[in-house]
Amino acid sequence: MSKGVEITKALADLDEERTLQLVGEALAEHVPGDEILQACQEGMNQVGARFECQDYFVSDLIMSGEIFKQVGAILEPHLKVGGTASLGKVVVGTVKGDIHDIGKDIVVNMLKSAGFEVIDLGVDVPVARFVDALKESGATVLGLSGLLTLAFDSMKETIKAVAAAGIRDKVRIMVGGGPVDGNVCKAVGADDWGASAQHAVRLAKEWTQTAAA
Repeated sequence: MSKGVEITKALADLDEERTLQLVGEALAEHVPGDEILQACQEGMNQVGARFECQDYFVSDLIMSGEIFKQVGAILEPHLKVGGTASLGKVVVGTVKGDIHDIGKDIVVNMLKSAGFEVIDLGVDVPVARFVDALKESGATVLGLSGLLTLAFDSMKETIKAVAAAGIRDKVRIMVGGGPVDGNVCKAVGADDWGASAQHAVRLAKEWTQTAAA
C-alpha cells in the first residue's frame, strides 16, 4: 500500500495519530507536499461520503476537519508557491445576528479540502462585510450560514446588498443551516441551498466550473 493510500485511509478512518505519523513519514521520504495534500483531500471526500450514507455523524465531520487543519499546518511550508491550483474563491460567513459556527466550520473545512480558497468571515457578520469581501477577493461564490430563523432576514438583506453593489450577476449565492430549505432559499433570493457540507461543495464546484467555461 502506497503512503498516499495509507494517509487517505487513516484520515477517512478518523485515526488522528496515524494520519499525522504517516504525513511525517511521507515528508521524511521526500514525498511532495502537494501529493500528501491530495491524499488528505481524498480522505476528506471519503469522510463526506460516509456522512451522506449516515455511517458518520456531525461529530465525525468536525473531527475530520480538525485532523485536516493539523495536516495543513504541517504541510504549509512544504507546498509549492502557486503549486496546487485553486478551484476558485468562496466567501463564507454566519450572517448578522447569528453566532453559530459548527455547520459553517464544517463547510469551510470541506471546501478547503476540496481545493477551494475560502475567505471565512466568521460569525455575526455585517452585511457590508460580505460585500467588501466579495469585492476584495473577486470570489464568485458566497455561502451564507444561519441556524436561527432570525438569520433569514439578514440573509435577504445581504443578498440585496450584493445586488445593490452591482456584483450579483458575478456571484452565485448559497444558503445553509438547520432550518434552511428550498422555501427559505427562494424567499431570501439565493441561487440554491446546501442540505449538507458535501452538497455545498458540489454546488461550489458546479458554479465555478460554469463560470470558468
